[in-house]
Amino acid sequence: MQIDSEQYRANASWHSMLGPPIAVAAWPRARNTTIFPATFATDPMTKPEPLELLADLLKRAKAAGADAADALYGEYDALQHVQRLGKIDKLERAESRDLGLRVFVGKRQASVSSTELSPAAIGALAERAVAMARAVPADEFCGLADPAEITKNIPEIDMFDPEEPATETLIARAKAAEEAARAVPGITNSEGGEASWSGSRVWLAASNGFAGRYRRSSHTVAVSVLAGEGTAMERDYDWASAIYGRDLEDPAAIGKRAGKRTVRRLNPRKMPTARVPVVFDPRVASGMVGHLLAAINGAAIARGTSFLKDKMGEPIFAPGIRIVDDPWRARGLRSRPFDAEGLPTRQWDIVADGRLQTWLLDLRSARQLKLKSTGHAARGTGGPPSPSATNVYLEKGRETPEALIGAIDSGLYVTDMIGMGVNMITGDYSRGANGFWIEKGKLAFPVSEITIAGNLKDMFRAIVPANDLVFRQGVDAPTLRIDGMTLAGA
Repeated sequence: MQIDSEQYRANASWHSMLGPPIAVAAWPRARNTTIFPATFATDPMTKPEPLELLADLLKRAKAAGADAADALYGEYDALQHVQRLGKIDKLERAESRDLGLRVFVGKRQASVSSTELSPAAIGALAERAVAMARAVPADEFCGLADPAEITKNIPEIDMFDPEEPATETLIARAKAAEEAARAVPGITNSEGGEASWSGSRVWLAASNGFAGRYRRSSHTVAVSVLAGEGTAMERDYDWASAIYGRDLEDPAAIGKRAGKRTVRRLNPRKMPTARVPVVFDPRVASGMVGHLLAAINGAAIARGTSFLKDKMGEPIFAPGIRIVDDPWRARGLRSRPFDAEGLPTRQWDIVADGRLQTWLLDLRSARQLKLKSTGHAARGTGGPPSPSATNVYLEKGRETPEALIGAIDSGLYVTDMIGMGVNMITGDYSRGANGFWIEKGKLAFPVSEITIAGNLKDMFRAIVPANDLVFRQGVDAPTLRIDGMTLAGA
């Protein structure tokens, strides 16, 4: 089964242990400190072994010659069920344990990782990391946070569902989604229905005195189906993710929506080249926010490879536009109470009244720019941190999507984007798209094999948001209208 959504793949995978979509909480700093509720007293997060493991690893790194070090240990469990045409296609469980070590020798750093946790392997890991650090060039900007910078107050964020779903529950979810999609008149085939669950636990410790941990869960349902026959076939999909299983949208509703979306794509037309207003469906509108996040990533700003490198404090959107990064949102898909370098997180207005307010900075990029970290570091076990946002959304506007569309005489409503034709140095934008043609304020017929082009600097300033913002992807936006884009068609 294929789901054409980068955000879906991000939310459904464990690609960054101390960064989105994973979040963190802290372990007790003293014997009488309680961070998690008593009902979780027997949870693996309370066991001493990971803390002892990381303390031992840091001790071995210092003994091997490291001046400073941090270490990360993660445990991940997942269940996945996929069915196609009513029959089980996949039913599997995955469990993994991973350990990472980053060491500093002067201004040189190296990172190593391992799944082997024996004392001999731990010792070899520390020695190998220090030997690697001695061999690499110096980096004047690397290093741990100063002890005065690390977070002291850890907010409790509701982001863990203690109930692991039974296999039968996942089977029922996938079945309901696929059956509902296939029941839509016009659906001729299925790529499958999927239901999955994952639980993550991560411990982080550093020689500057920081110690922290997180635990996180995720439930996902997805379905992809086809309509039509032969070369006239079309496909579409839908999906939903939630921290808690009880918050997950009804799988049958997800399936029904996927089926209807697929059928309405049948018999698409090609359109001539024109300059028209373009309206972006929410599931692709979030991509505009994603382009902004890439452009204000501290690493890109420090390298001078962003079209927004000199725009701090300047208007880059229309007045009234607000874009927020909220790491403390309860049950947020990308929440985290501190970042991967042990620094505190907080809510940021990335854009306020249309003006750019901040870069996304980790310690290294902040030092390069002679600024302070914004608490946006994320990392896995195999490498150093890099900047990454948390729960980001473009605030809703006043008009309904129907009003935005209703004011258009001729234009394009985009439901899918194809390709990665975005130049982050210049802002030039050119991507393939599918969707529906707008005629006299209504969606008239499906269109395909078209390209929309512009420059992100102009596109950002022209964005008009609708009032239908829903938090479902981690990076979210309502329906967006952008006037004056170039459509290249047949």
